Amino acid sequence: MSSPAAAPPAPNNLKRIVAASLIGTTIEWYDFFLYGSAAALVFNKLFFPDSDPLVGTLLSFLTYAVGFAARPLGALVFGHFGDRLGRKKLLVLSLLLMGGATFAIGLLPTHATVGSAAPVLLTALRLVQGFALGGEWGGAVLLVSEHGDARRRGFWASWPQTGAPAGQLLATGVLSLLTAVLSESAFASWGWRIPFLLSGVLVVVGLWIRLSVDESPVFRQALAQAECRRKAGPAQAEQLPLVSVLRHHWRDVLVAMGARMAENISYYVITAFILVYATTAADVSKQTALNAVLIASAVHFAVIPAWGALSDRIGRRPVYLLGAVGIGLWMFPFFALVDTGTFGSLVLAVTVGLVLHGAMYAPQAAFFSEMFATRMRYSGASIGAQFASVAAGAPAPLIATALLADYDSSTPIALYVIAAALVTVVAVGVAQETRHRDLADGEAADGEAVRGQAVGGGPARDDTGGIASGAAAERARPSATDARTM
Repeated sequence: MSSPAAAPPAPNNLKRIVAASLIGTTIEWYDFFLYGSAAALVFNKLFFPDSDPLVGTLLSFLTYAVGFAARPLGALVFGHFGDRLGRKKLLVLSLLLMGGATFAIGLLPTHATVGSAAPVLLTALRLVQGFALGGEWGGAVLLVSEHGDARRRGFWASWPQTGAPAGQLLATGVLSLLTAVLSESAFASWGWRIPFLLSGVLVVVGLWIRLSVDESPVFRQALAQAECRRKAGPAQAEQLPLVSVLRHHWRDVLVAMGARMAENISYYVITAFILVYATTAADVSKQTALNAVLIASAVHFAVIPAWGALSDRIGRRPVYLLGAVGIGLWMFPFFALVDTGTFGSLVLAVTVGLVLHGAMYAPQAAFFSEMFATRMRYSGASIGAQFASVAAGAPAPLIATALLADYDSSTPIALYVIAAALVTVVAVGVAQETRHRDLADGEAADGEAVRGQAVGGGPARDDTGGIASGAAAERARPSATDARTM
């Protein structure tokens, strides 16, 4: 874009914002992934004991998928109020909901105690987890994106993304430690509860840090300008954020959904389903599988900021496409390495898979943030990301487990991930590059209706869904140089 980059914030303030988002997302993903690991390891026996072992695992993963079903609802509710009230308030609420639900899971009676009520209670708490996570992601990445230095937005916005591997690392590490020091009977009896109860302590730390940060300056500016417009002219009803997104950004929502298919499906196959596949088809112990995911998650955490920084240099699309193509090509070697049953091969398979996943996940925060105007950005980014999770991450372990049960082979599972990679390549391939976009574009206070072509196509619009002013529309036009890179 031809518009100048916004002045970068004070380094100490930006680092505090990044830390608050990172710690909050780490806690939320710890809670979410802890459930996934427990679903693969013990929930089938504790909550579905009357089923065949593999059927019990399928039922366990079904409750896991229920959490994804609630994420779009969380995206709609949190997105709406996040665009109306601000990012910070909603992030505090999401942390409380997620932490409270996870702590309650640690107190749940099992099937042996209360019968069929146990899986019902488990499913209800999983729904709360999904609802909270559906609102968490959009707010966390926007808080950093809207505070950060525009020239390094990909790098800074990728740090909340590291909350996923950090949460996976923490959840897997705690489970790995417990399975190492406890007997299998002790872990199944009471040891599995410890990681869930630890969430209460983590939430207190996360709240203390999150309450100390400021609201997004870009959001405050947009809110002030909307108020000025209301005072300066005839009162006009501001469209609901969801309505504005679906009217003016529906193409961007579809791009975001398509972009998430390979990223979401591959992640849950590599980190959640692998615990089932390695222990059943490859005859690897639970401890070995957990340790492999633990090591790979540490590498995943380290490479995400590097991929984010690369997206600042060459663009969001090239980095994203590299990850999508790479993950598709890696699937057959991935399962071949796991099938060897050796620890080194398992670590290599999972690590390379997560490094390639990071190439998609790292630029995603900045990429999705840059697609939408400020007063609909929380809604747009959250809807695009979380609605895709219902079709992608939610059923991924379930589908993979069912394919394994039906075909007793990894080939259909590899083809499943490859098909998702093709969808993502198409979606990102037709998208337009966003790395030079000014997040404050479309904030003009005057009401002059000047039609200018925005980057996403169609007239440039302000945050209420109206046509942007001449200056904002001019900033929204891609330069000749940018157009050649899109």
